[in-house]
Amino acid sequence: MTKYTVKKYDQNDYKIWNDFIAQAKNATFLFHRDFMEYHKDRFEDFSLMVYQDEKLISILPANKVGNSLYSHQGLTYGGLVYTTKVKAEKAEAVLDAVLSFLKENLFEIFYYKPIPNFYFPEGNNEVDFFLFKRGAVINRKEMNLAVNLELPLQISKSKLKHFRRIEDLDLDIIEDDDFNPFWLTILEPRLLEKFNVKPVHTKEEILLLKQSFPENIRQYSVYLNDEIIAGITIFETENVVKSQYGATSKKGEEVRALDFLFINLIEKYKRKGKRFFDMGIVNEENESGYHSGLLKQKEELGSMVYNQDFYKIEIK
Repeated sequence: MTKYTVKKYDQNDYKIWNDFIAQAKNATFLFHRDFMEYHKDRFEDFSLMVYQDEKLISILPANKVGNSLYSHQGLTYGGLVYTTKVKAEKAEAVLDAVLSFLKENLFEIFYYKPIPNFYFPEGNNEVDFFLFKRGAVINRKEMNLAVNLELPLQISKSKLKHFRRIEDLDLDIIEDDDFNPFWLTILEPRLLEKFNVKPVHTKEEILLLKQSFPENIRQYSVYLNDEIIAGITIFETENVVKSQYGATSKKGEEVRALDFLFINLIEKYKRKGKRFFDMGIVNEENESGYHSGLLKQKEELGSMVYNQDFYKIEIK
């Protein structure tokens, strides 16, 4: 009889965990321990590893808050990660093993946030049905905007009109190894000025992550007469390019430098064969629940809405 066991990750599992992530069917570099632990002082890690007999077949990046377990709150997305051999019925068994483990360890609530489906052509919905059958409810939903790079681009006529005008301004797009110009001159002051917030990552954290994942984290900046006026920080995975941060100076706004950069990057990564350009969410804590201006901007750049559901399940 097949036996499933669950154990909590500890630092001795570092290599086993990362080796598993490297060959899993639905993982990205965000699940590597070097990424997960850059902010380990902010979260009580309670990641799980699921074994079938003696073989590791699934992991769950997670953290603990009181009697609740969360798909790791320090990551944009999460959920159960599998090998290619885990099909639907085995995913059900993995979920049941995790829920039993949580019950044994006196957890009361499990918050689960799967990775958006467009990240994986093989699919990533094995567990959703079984969550529903075990009483999970959708307690949050986000509109995630993304450009399908496998389809003809649907950039609006007005964006393209301005794009052609901007091409005559002699702007330079540079892949910067140095994040300081964008972070210190554009991103941090503009976020503070417009929204009174700071980036999720500090400058020191993004530089550390860049050192650990040089092929996955990239900085593209726009210069006019040697002055930086806009930039986008990219998180790049096998199939998807994500705009993690994008911002422009007041001068950049005047010439629509950020749109210019977005369109160039969308076309660049389409040529490279990426499947999607992830523009991120547009949710906002207001009456409508979303930022109308951001939604319009991203749709005019050719994005479509891909809803991301967040589940809550009571442990019984």
